Amino acid sequence: MPPSFRIGLGHDTHRLEPGDGLVLGGVTIGHDRRAVGHSDADVLLHAITDAILGAAALGDIGEMFPDTDPANRGRDSAEMLRAAAARVGEAGWRIENLDCVIFAQRPKILPHRETIRQRVAAVLGIDVAAIWLKAKTGEGVGPIGRQEAIAAECVALLTRDA
Repeated sequence: MPPSFRIGLGHDTHRLEPGDGLVLGGVTIGHDRRAVGHSDADVLLHAITDAILGAAALGDIGEMFPDTDPANRGRDSAEMLRAAAARVGEAGWRIENLDCVIFAQRPKILPHRETIRQRVAAVLGIDVAAIWLKAKTGEGVGPIGRQEAIAAECVALLTRDA
């Protein structure tokens, strides 16, 4: 019998405010702004977490790690992604690949892309070749373009033997 496939889509957006850097994909990037959130506000890892949980029909990041729980204040998003990936694995699913996009006017993501891909691969225990990352600016338009917000999206493909 052929393997089963599932696709999940994850999205996250955070406000930006003056600060001393962004956490993206578990990597701290020097920047004059920071993302505002209950945890470490890592939009990329939050989008990946939602994508894999959604593909496996196992809820979302807000269900697993509610912002009403004080234990999640300042929480490392890599820890949340590891826990979600473990839940997905326990349900019999494997992550085949992730295709991700970060939406930010600044900073430029390309110089950090390989470091971020390596970090995400290490968190998930998968081959870096299974992870791709792109970036898009806001072209000076809307909250992304005005550097008021940062967003990320991820599509995840999961498989399991039928």
